[in-house]
Amino acid sequence: MDRSPGALEEPADGTRQQERHYQLLSALQSLVKELPSSFQQRLSYTTLSDLALALLDGTVFEIVQGLLEIQHLTEKSLYNQRLRLQNDHRVLRQALRQKHEEAQQTCRPHNLPVLQAAQQRELELPWQAVEHRIREEQRTMDEKIVLELDRKVADQQSTLEKAGVAGFYVTTNPQELTLQMNLLELIRKLQQRGCQVGKAAL
Repeated sequence: MDRSPGALEEPADGTRQQERHYQLLSALQSLVKELPSSFQQRLSYTTLSDLALALLDGTVFEIVQGLLEIQHLTEKSLYNQRLRLQNDHRVLRQALRQKHEEAQQTCRPHNLPVLQAAQQRELELPWQAVEHRIREEQRTMDEKIVLELDRKVADQQSTLEKAGVAGFYVTTNPQELTLQMNLLELIRKLQQRGCQVGKAAL
């Protein structure tokens, strides 16, 4: 029959996949031992087996790598935005100091006390308003950064959930987030150990 060669290939592929699943599961079980015991207890054999199944074809490794690159780019962009804001504020402060110094240098000695008193008033009243604005802008920027990072975490959770990775779903529960971070760390360590196998090898 013509079907026999194909019939022989299917069990061979199935056997290779089973072996690969066992290798991944075994590697995961050994990595889990490095986690705190509270998390070891939450990662059941079934969860680890499901995670190993999700990792079989290597796609999840690629997804995780892509998500990490996006996260690093986002963090860098937000960090640069915050630096620009801080730099703008520093320039504003320097400009006021420079304006005061220049005024004092061109001022006649007998008018200097009057000028310094006027500058002191400028620092106390209008400048307090500027400092308040600076603090508000920084607070708003920090809130924006936190919201953006929270949105990025939710995107990552959703992507990994859709990819069928065990333990991932959209949540803000701190314990679940820590568990998901540990799962991501397990995936990254497997990747670093070279435990991923391309689809062609299966």
